[in-house]
Amino acid sequence: MNIKRIVILGAGSAGLLAALTLRRRTRLEVEIIRSTDIGVIGVGEGTTHTFPQFLLNELRLDPGKLFAEAQPTWKLGLRFLWGPRAEFIYNFGVQLDERWPGLAHNNGFYCNESMDDMNVLAALQARNKAFPRRPDEWPDFSLHQFAAFHIENARLVSYLEGCCLALGAKIRDGTVTQVERDDHGVRALVLDDGSPITADLYIDASGFRSELLGKAMGESYQSFGDALFCDRAVIGGWNRTDEPIKPCTTCETMDAGWAWQIEHEHFINRGYVYCSRFIDDDSARAELLAKNPKIPPEKTRIVRFRTGRYARMWVGNVVGIGNSSGFVEPLEATALAQIINQCRSLVNILADCDGEVPPGYIDLYNQMQGDNWDEIRDFIAIHYRFNTRLETPFWKVCQNETPLGRAKPLVDFYMAHGPTSIHRHAMVPQTSIFGLEGYLVMLVGQRVPYSVACSPSEKEVDALRTHRRQYAAIGENGCSISECLAAVRHPGWKW
Repeated sequence: MNIKRIVILGAGSAGLLAALTLRRRTRLEVEIIRSTDIGVIGVGEGTTHTFPQFLLNELRLDPGKLFAEAQPTWKLGLRFLWGPRAEFIYNFGVQLDERWPGLAHNNGFYCNESMDDMNVLAALQARNKAFPRRPDEWPDFSLHQFAAFHIENARLVSYLEGCCLALGAKIRDGTVTQVERDDHGVRALVLDDGSPITADLYIDASGFRSELLGKAMGESYQSFGDALFCDRAVIGGWNRTDEPIKPCTTCETMDAGWAWQIEHEHFINRGYVYCSRFIDDDSARAELLAKNPKIPPEKTRIVRFRTGRYARMWVGNVVGIGNSSGFVEPLEATALAQIINQCRSLVNILADCDGEVPPGYIDLYNQMQGDNWDEIRDFIAIHYRFNTRLETPFWKVCQNETPLGRAKPLVDFYMAHGPTSIHRHAMVPQTSIFGLEGYLVMLVGQRVPYSVACSPSEKEVDALRTHRRQYAAIGENGCSISECLAAVRHPGWKW
């Protein structure tokens, strides 16, 4: 396969990020087919810290332009209203997979009563602050490597389009009416004006429709429905008034699923992910509105989805990226992280092979991406299996019937030995999006029981209090998101 020209079907975040990565990292010709028929889902996006690091460090995009045009707000992690605790914090730093001085065991062993202020990010997040404050009162962005974004999809797409054009990608408007096949895969895409579009490699970024990978190539689909039961979401929101901009995504347990809250500067986005076997659309909408009376009922909408992935994501001369290759509900904001993973892997292969891709590379790509999707499924399954907050019919089924897949050995080890780190390299893939830290936070956060007893001594209790007080003081004095946005918009600000 000699690849010199690539056509991308779809101009949402998946297609544009693929084009941007290709143009930055290779000399290949890239053309995007932008179809109004495909469109974008258009909800608020929560990301992981991978997203800004990828844009700013790997793709070397201008941060000033990013903040001016895409207008993200910062996200330090997630706030879980989940399990037996009142709440707990998951962030992108290290809380539990380390051992503070003065402690005989890893931090996670000392969180039975409280997970408060287990790192500086948690202390900031709990107090609705985004970054520490410098002595001169400006925000200290030295922790930016651990921060993610909340970002509005329409603004993100518009911003990425401009970046793609600036790097030499072409964008063509048109609707694909026919896909011509040959022995190698796709021979041409025929647009509604009759013109054929040809390429050496086609990237399917057509979203849930999977026009090329699923429909044209007929690749088999592997459902995750036996582990993740939710299949719909009702989405709404309201214009922000005097609410503080929280530096986190809130994940709240609901009767038949869970609800997100994503924080934009001028808008608060809410969505209820639920299982239609346990609640109908109108009842789900009513439950969301009852908890969020500021949402205009007429502004809500229902999105149907299926969770799963295609058996292979690179078939012939077609590569699926984003929702066209697989989808897992947004409980850990993995959508953009997985798109980045796919783009990075694809471009690494193309650069390494100089466009001449042997079959073994394609097989490896498919194995890696399949493993990534499966790990996301299994990690999210832990959220459902051990969430004991409610005893509704939905949650009883989740607690009793959710399989853990490849995460089961890790969970079994944890239940026998507690939140130790000794098994990190044996049970957590090196390519893991979450790392052992992520698993420990979800297991400790949900108070999943383990057999090892750990009673801290008075000296250890004092050490814990000292560390937590230090972090709490930084959090109390931190800068809010509004202050941080004002700083980066100040005419004297230098990136």
